[in-house]
Amino acid sequence: MKKLLILFLILAIAGIGWWLGAPLFIDNTVDEALPFETMTEVEYQEMVDAVEEIDMELPSMDDMKTLTEAETKELEMEMLKQSAEMGDTMVDEPMNTDPVRLASGTFTDADNVHMGSGSAIIYEHEGEQLLRFEDFSVTNGPDLRVLLANDPDNLDAGYIELGRLKGNMGNQNYEIPSDIDASSYGGVVIYCKPFHVTFSTALF
Repeated sequence: MKKLLILFLILAIAGIGWWLGAPLFIDNTVDEALPFETMTEVEYQEMVDAVEEIDMELPSMDDMKTLTEAETKELEMEMLKQSAEMGDTMVDEPMNTDPVRLASGTFTDADNVHMGSGSAIIYEHEGEQLLRFEDFSVTNGPDLRVLLANDPDNLDAGYIELGRLKGNMGNQNYEIPSDIDASSYGGVVIYCKPFHVTFSTALF
């Protein structure tokens, strides 16, 4: 009985040790695409051709990417208004616009052991908000979580958890609840929940 108990303790300790230590030596890579549809060069040119018929000045494609949802709707309404006045030209389909960047930051090391790099970007598109990591890399660890923090250097200031980190490397997306004003947060924290340790932060 004593030998069985010792064997059980050894296996339990080995299991815990593997759970704690294995992530330090194993990389988990993900590669998710940005889920929003974006305007193509062809779609933009078609829009340019349409507004030329109604004698209206259209922002450049780069400028279109920076428009807020409200500004996009205003531009679309102006196109519809002028199109109606022309009579023979119709602009009846909604514009396919690129997502708007609300905030962005670069991941930095928490210390000499817990290190991170890459970009954290908050996108907004047609009422949806998304946190995206691009060219992302962080030291792996057990049960890492993604936090949207008021102050990444002081979690006591408040944060929301967006879920478990999908992988310690690669491009990845995290949905932000619609009732959250994502632009009001100060940055992102990669946080080890069991040990209450910050692995990397990105300030907006």
